[in-house]
Amino acid sequence: MPLAYYLAAVDTILACLLTLALGGWSAYHRAKCKIEAPAIVGDPKFERAHRTHINTVENLVVAIPLLWIASAFYGGQLPFWLGLGWVVSRIIYAIGYAQTNTQMRGPGAGLGFLALLGLLALSVIGLT
Repeated sequence: MPLAYYLAAVDTILACLLTLALGGWSAYHRAKCKIEAPAIVGDPKFERAHRTHINTVENLVVAIPLLWIASAFYGGQLPFWLGLGWVVSRIIYAIGYAQTNTQMRGPGAGLGFLALLGLLALSVIGLT
C-alpha cells in the first residue's frame, strides 16, 4: 500500500479525534452552563463551543474526501501536510473562537480554507 494512504489515515484519525474532542468540549460547556438539550442558545461560552464543533463537522465533510482523493491520485507527502495543516487550523480556530472577541477565529478559518484549497488543487491535478 502506498505511503500516501498511511499518511492520509493518520490525518483522518487526527481529524476524527479533534472532532470528538470538540464535541466533548461542547458537552462540557452545555453541562457547566446548564443548557438543556435540545437548546443551543443561552450562554455565550456554550454557544461558541457548540459552533466550533459544528463548524468543524461541516468542514470535515469536505476535508476528508479531498484528503483521500489527493492522496490516491496525486500521492506523495504533500496531501498529508495539507491535511495536517487543516487539523492544526481547526485547533487555532477553536482557541480563537473560545475568546470573547470571536473575530480571533479568523486566522484558523483562513488557514483551514487555504488547506482545503490546496487539497482541492492536488485532487484536480491528480485526476488530470
